[in-house]
Amino acid sequence: MRRAFALLALLTLSVPVLAGPPSAAQNEEFYRVCVGISQDEALCACKADAAMSLIDERFMGVVIASMKGGSPAAADYQAYNAYVAKSNQICKPNY
Repeated sequence: MRRAFALLALLTLSVPVLAGPPSAAQNEEFYRVCVGISQDEALCACKADAAMSLIDERFMGVVIASMKGGSPAAADYQAYNAYVAKSNQICKPNY
């Protein structure tokens, strides 16, 4: 019994923890910041919706901070560029 419990505990610790989807509050903040920058409500609604399926909660924070003038960390830069390209592909197909 102890061995089974120890094995179960070990397996639980070895499973990666996945971040959850962006929150509704993050989605609203994304939209507000985007509209404040671009004044394009349709584009911002599309990009906010796309972000919900393209990125996780942590990365939504990176995107929002970048829209407010920050820069993604070096470790996030490639993923940030990929996100921008994918969201443009979805929301601005002829871009």
